[in-house]
Order: sequence, then structure tokens, then C-alpha cells
Amino acid sequence: MTEERDRLTRWRLALGGDDADGFGDAVSLTADDATRDRALTELYDGDRRGGLGASAPRVARWLGDIRGYFPSSVVQVMQADAMDRLGLTQLLLEPELMEAVQPDINLVSTLVGLNGVIPEHSRATARAVVRTVTDELEERLRSQTVQAVSGALDRAARTRRPRLRDVDWQRTIAANLKHYQPEYRTIVPERLVGYARRTTRVERHVVLCIDQSGSMAESVVYSSVFGAVLASLRSLATSLVVFDTEVVDLTDEIDDPVDVLFGVQLGGGTDINRALAYCQGLIQQPNDTIVVLISDLYEGGIAEEMLRRASAIVDSGATMIALLALSDSGRPSFDAAHAAALAGIGVPAFACTPDKFPDLMAAAIERRDIASWAADNDIVTSHTDG
Repeated sequence: MTEERDRLTRWRLALGGDDADGFGDAVSLTADDATRDRALTELYDGDRRGGLGASAPRVARWLGDIRGYFPSSVVQVMQADAMDRLGLTQLLLEPELMEAVQPDINLVSTLVGLNGVIPEHSRATARAVVRTVTDELEERLRSQTVQAVSGALDRAARTRRPRLRDVDWQRTIAANLKHYQPEYRTIVPERLVGYARRTTRVERHVVLCIDQSGSMAESVVYSSVFGAVLASLRSLATSLVVFDTEVVDLTDEIDDPVDVLFGVQLGGGTDINRALAYCQGLIQQPNDTIVVLISDLYEGGIAEEMLRRASAIVDSGATMIALLALSDSGRPSFDAAHAAALAGIGVPAFACTPDKFPDLMAAAIERRDIASWAADNDIVTSHTDG
């Protein structure tokens, strides 16, 4: 009976309380369920669209209700729907509202987009919300990124003439199994495998070139977090460049994702060619440089110049990758013609989720074929028509 009552209650909350839901008086709601019902009604009842009105205190109470009576995953969906259906964007400029919401990457993307109009009295609260999310993301992504990138740097530094203390005995044994001497029950290692002596020398230069147009908001958030993690590795030099029609080098802010995010201005046009020209000027050792262009490729400048610039970067010996998105949001909207053209000149173009990005960087550091890496990871890349 309890299970049946719970099932009916869930259906009653999902369908609403009108006569059309078919329940009538068959389901009586507890006080907590009645609160849930009011929160759902204010958001999803078509006859009361925008029912929360423009009252910041009322919205704050509503946000508090959904955080108290729904699980975290549902709260994030309802907050996103409220932004869209009830027009809460401007209300999020109020400090009490930002304190009431459950921080998530969608909220951070919204706040970054509103950066230019957030009033001074709300700015500290907005930064605190953004820091909560970026700290959580960094904690989740740091270990995997450091492990993947550090391992790739170590493998790239492997040598066949290691000093004794640097011999990788497991790999050495595997490489010399064919030289096993059964009469002596031992292996004669004709080839030693090991690592070059560790130094503080920079092994690779990673240039993150990030499109800050409005559609790239989530990608900008993740890029800022990955930039901070990569910058913490001594064997990497990491540059962070953001662009629209102008180009801004935020490398000096890279250690703090919050400073990076409040240094960008989402929106405006897009001049990828200009951004690539700046990044090209940062390249000192092409064979050790990885340029990651994160953009939907809707070029507002001269597309032919953009492609020539990308081709020059590849021809110099640098590795270049075009990420159409760095997010969990699924298949992005992008300029397919430009993506195919980049693929045709040796710049693989595809969307990448944050959990795949560390392995992608490892593949690039080891100079593996990135298109093959994408295929091995079931990632669909853009390709030329031929």
C-alpha cells in the first residue's frame, strides 16, 4: 500500500492538480508534497507562466524550496527551466538569489555571460558561486589530468640508454623476453628501457585558444579549469588566449579559473584568424607545441586567411587540434564546412567531453595521430568530402 501510494503521489506531482489528471481526490498530499507541488506549479503550470513574478524574495524562497524538497539532479533541471521559462536571468543579479541557488556549471555559464552587467554589490557573491563550481570541477578533473599528462611526458622522455637508477625494469623485461636463457633461468637484457633523468625543463608548450562567443560559455568554464591544472605542471608551459573580434592573453591569470572567467566577455563577433595569428607568435619550438583551438568555427573574419594561418601552424611542425566544444552538453552547433576544411589540412576537428580531454592531451604530447585517437574513443570527427 505504501509503495502504491508513493507511486500515485509521484504521478500526481508530475501531472499537476487539475481535474484532467484523472486523480481527483484519490491522492492526498502531505505537507512536504504540497510544498513540492506548489514549486512545480509555479514553474510548469501553463496558466501561471511567469507566476513567480519579479519579486526577488519570493524567487529566493522558491529556490530554497526546490533545494530542500528535490534531489540535486532535479534542482539543476528546474533551475535551468526557470531561467528559460520565467526569465530569472536579471533576478540573478541580486545577491540573495545567488546565495539561494544551487551552484552548477549552467549557473556559472549564465553569470559569466552577465559579467559585464553584474552590479558591484552582487559581484562578490557571483565570484563566490563561480569559485564553488570551479573548485569542484578542479577537484574532479585534476587527478585524471595530472596522471594522463605526466605519464605522457614520462613516456615521451623514455630513452634506450638510461642510467641504472632510471631503468624501467618491467618494460625492460617485457622487451627482452625473447632473450630468456632457460639453462640460467634468467633474461639477458640486450636493450634497456628507461626514462631520461628528470629535469625542470619544459617539455611541451600548450596553447589554449578559446572562443568567447556566447554559445561557447560552458566550454570557456571547462577550459579555464583545465588551464589552471595544466599550468600547475612544471614540465608544461601553458598559455591561455581568449578571443572574439579582439584577442586577450589571460596567461597571467591562468592559475585562478575565477579570474579567467571574470576576465572574459561572452558575446560579440568572432575573428579566429586574428586569434591564430597571435597564437602563432607564441610558438617558439614548433615540434614541442600543441595549439588547441576551442571554437564552433563560425568565423566572422576572412575564412581563407584562417585556413592559411592554421595550415602554416601545422606546416611548422606544431600539433593543432580544433575542439568544436569542450562540454557535457552533447553535439554542438558548428560550421561544418570550416571543420571539414581544417581536417583537410591536418587539423582534426571534433567535440570533446571533459572526461576525455586529459587523454586527448596525453595523445598530443606523445605525438600520436589525433584522428586515430578520436576513432579509438568513438568520437566522430569532421572530415573532408574526398
